[in-house]
Amino acid sequence: MQTATSSVMKAVILARGLGKRMRRPDSSGPLATDQLAAADAGVKAMIPIGRPFLDFVLSELADSGIREICIVIGPEHAQVREYYASLSLRRIAIRLAIQEQPLGTANAVLAARQFIADEPFLVLNSDNYYPVEAFHVLRQLGEPGLAAFERETLVRESNIPPERLREYALLQISRDGWLEKIIEKPSQMPTVEREEVFVSMNCWRFQSSIFRACEQVPRSSRGEFELPQAVQLGIDSLGLRFRAVPIRAGALDLSYRSDIPTVARRLAHIRPDL
Repeated sequence: MQTATSSVMKAVILARGLGKRMRRPDSSGPLATDQLAAADAGVKAMIPIGRPFLDFVLSELADSGIREICIVIGPEHAQVREYYASLSLRRIAIRLAIQEQPLGTANAVLAARQFIADEPFLVLNSDNYYPVEAFHVLRQLGEPGLAAFERETLVRESNIPPERLREYALLQISRDGWLEKIIEKPSQMPTVEREEVFVSMNCWRFQSSIFRACEQVPRSSRGEFELPQAVQLGIDSLGLRFRAVPIRAGALDLSYRSDIPTVARRLAHIRPDL
C-alpha cells in the first residue's frame, strides 16, 4: 500500500544517455565551436548556451524548492564531474551517481538508489527544460505521479515539431485521474473521443516502491531496462498507482543539433542561479 508523503526535496536527473541523435549532423545551421564539440560528444546536458544547458534545469528545480539533486552520468563523463565540482553552490547540493553501462532509464534510477534511500523523489530528463509549475505540483502531490503534458499546448508553446511529438508516449488516464497505461506506440491508442490528449515527457514523482519495478522490468526491444515499462509493470503487477497531473504548458527539448539555436534563443533572458 502506498501512503501519502511530505513535499519532495530530492530529484534525480538522468544524464547517462549516449546522445546518438545529438551526434548526428542535421540542418542545424551554424553552431559555435564549443556547441559543436559538445554535440559531437553527445553530452546534451553540457551543451553551452551561455551556461551548460543543465544549469538551466537545475535552476528551475531550485526555484521549485528542490534542494538535493543527483545527476546520473557514465564513468566517461569527466566534464560533468569537473564542472560541478568547480562550482560554489548556494541553493542546491549536487551528488553524482555512476551508471556503469548505458542500460536504460530504469537502470539509471537504480543507480541513484543510495542517494534516495526511502524518501520521495522526482525523476526527469537532462535534455528537457520543463515548466517550473510541473515541479511545483509534483513536489506537493503527496503521492507518486507524473506530469501529463497536454499535446496541443506542447505543439503551440514548445520547440517540439508535431512530427516529433507524435513519437512521444501517450497516456491512458482514468476518469478519476490515475495513469492506466503508457502507450509507447501511439497507433495503439484506444479510439476514444477526447477533447485533450496527454503525453509523457518522463517527469515523475516516485517513492522507493519504484525500485522493485525497476529491478523486475525485462529488457525492451532495444535491449534496455526502460522506465516507462517499469512503471507499467508496477501498475499491472505490483499494485503501484500514479496520479496523472495535467500540465498545460510548453517545454523545451534538446534532442537534436537543430534544437540548439532555438533553445538558446528561448533561454537567452534567463540567468541560472544555483
